[in-house]
Amino acid sequence: MKLERWQVLFALALLFSSLLIYLLHYAIFGDIHHILIYLVADIAFLPIEVLLVTLILHRLLSNMEKRSRMEKLNMVIGAFFVEVGTDLLTYLSDADPELDAIRSDLLVTSRWSDEEFARVTKSLETYSYRIDINKVNLEYLKTNLSKEREFFLRLIENPTLMEHESFTDLLLAISHLSEELARRKNLEGLPKSDLAHLTVDIKRTYERLVREWLSYMQYLKVHYPYLFSLAMRTNPFDQTTSPVINN
Repeated sequence: MKLERWQVLFALALLFSSLLIYLLHYAIFGDIHHILIYLVADIAFLPIEVLLVTLILHRLLSNMEKRSRMEKLNMVIGAFFVEVGTDLLTYLSDADPELDAIRSDLLVTSRWSDEEFARVTKSLETYSYRIDINKVNLEYLKTNLSKEREFFLRLIENPTLMEHESFTDLLLAISHLSEELARRKNLEGLPKSDLAHLTVDIKRTYERLVREWLSYMQYLKVHYPYLFSLAMRTNPFDQTTSPVINN
């Protein structure tokens, strides 16, 4: 690592200041033996000081900084699901002909433990996500995604997302789908080959949405029970859910 000029000058200034203080001490007291005793003692303590500062204090500060970044990141993810994600997931899941195979696994409740979230996450890895393109109103999807394009761009530009690769992949998948739809002036009467291509793009978005939604639900349950309560009452996979509390 190359040091900058000011860093070299600063280090030399500190060393020179230390030397001057030792010389002043000797000039006043004339006791080199006393100076050497404290000098050796200070040098002996130096490795312990390095241990305390670099390994313990540095790690503590790093963990605090990481928690702060993750908190901000989850605020961004929360804004996404409130603004777009939950409604989009509801719409796309309705076009999944095999949804009933996993629907019961996604009915998250307040009794779920971390082990239950881990089990469902693992089971989703083997699920074959499908989209029936005939159940998707492409014009409706195009209009709604286009309205949120600026919102997606602001999220992608957020530097905190660099630490959350899977959520970044989701945003890129949605942005790509929005761009694909926007490039087609007429979405009626598309050839089967083009519909197949759009189906792949929609399925990619749908799959990533499910995974991120489940991860976000787990985060809310642990850190924000009141937000988790509303998220349960607006669960996109629960056909009987309602935000209204009746009992």
